[in-house]
Amino acid sequence: MATSPVMFSTLADGKIVRGLAGIPSEGPVLFVGYHMLLGFELAPLVIQMLEERNIQLRGIAHPMMFMKFRGEFPDPSIIFDTIRLMGAAPVSGANLYKLLSTKSHVLLYPGGVREALHRKGEEYKLFWPQQSEFVRMAARFGAKIVPFGAVGEDDIGELLLDYNDQMRIPPLKKAIQEVTDEIAKVRIGVGGDVGNQDVHLPGIIPKFPGRFYYYFGKPIETEGRKQELRDREKAHELYLQVKSEVEDCLAYLKEKREKDPYRTLLSRIQYQVRHGFTSEIPTFDI
Repeated sequence: MATSPVMFSTLADGKIVRGLAGIPSEGPVLFVGYHMLLGFELAPLVIQMLEERNIQLRGIAHPMMFMKFRGEFPDPSIIFDTIRLMGAAPVSGANLYKLLSTKSHVLLYPGGVREALHRKGEEYKLFWPQQSEFVRMAARFGAKIVPFGAVGEDDIGELLLDYNDQMRIPPLKKAIQEVTDEIAKVRIGVGGDVGNQDVHLPGIIPKFPGRFYYYFGKPIETEGRKQELRDREKAHELYLQVKSEVEDCLAYLKEKREKDPYRTLLSRIQYQVRHGFTSEIPTFDI
């Protein structure tokens, strides 16, 4: 309610519409997108997809969301029942295979922990592996790939204490190292920023809430391309295409939200006082 999420999707003819009419009803569908700080975008996305289209998103989640930690670090397993109820599964090739084989609508974030725990100044920056992922698995089942972006984290909070800051504070550094050593490793052998999956809890200063915006690009067909995408070069080309389209979705939303007269919470409250609290709040022109 505080962020009044507004969602856009793309029809088969390329037309952008408000709402989720452009989302394929029949699976398998693989949603591939950008992970906001701490996954802020998840709850509105899952809820609206279920309410508007009766589609249950099956998220591919980090294994730590299904663990119970030792020590004093905040325990994410307290929300395990909710995550399980909503259909999430620990990230693995086997689980992705099972979900696509049952024609599910699957939610995947290639940026993973590194994207969801980004540093200052890194909002809306993708941290995807260089090596292509998910493409050949999607093609194996003829899944439609839906690239999407979500913006608004910078309108609800400011990152005050990031990973780099915390690693300079000995007690916090020790806690980060302990919990990181305990969790299951997802990208063993991957170097650089993408391979840095250190787990920490960023310090955030809340802001007077702005608004969340989601944009789903035109679904990309993989049906009939199984043989073609067995070629690593072809698969990598599609991987880069999906990444580019996710970046385009983010750029579109960042530009268009500047023209939304109801971006601020106060303007939305005023609108609903006049038109009723169940009324749909307008946004920018498409």
